Amino acid sequence: MAVQYNKLWKLMIDKKIKPSALSKMTGIAPSIMAKLDRDEYVALSVLERICLTLDCDIGDVVEIVKEP
Repeated sequence: MAVQYNKLWKLMIDKKIKPSALSKMTGIAPSIMAKLDRDEYVALSVLERICLTLDCDIGDVVEIVKEP
């Protein structure tokens, strides 16, 4: 299975938030933002901070995709 954060990027576009702004708002390091951009695993606490900041649920930012 793979993790994808496409929903996060769409949500950020809808809310007009740039990745650098989200990094500052949440206190997430730019290196973690890069992991999100590459669809790599990040700690659940990172996703929690994003959800609290954007006022959304985890399903609004992350998606689990079954690989064939």
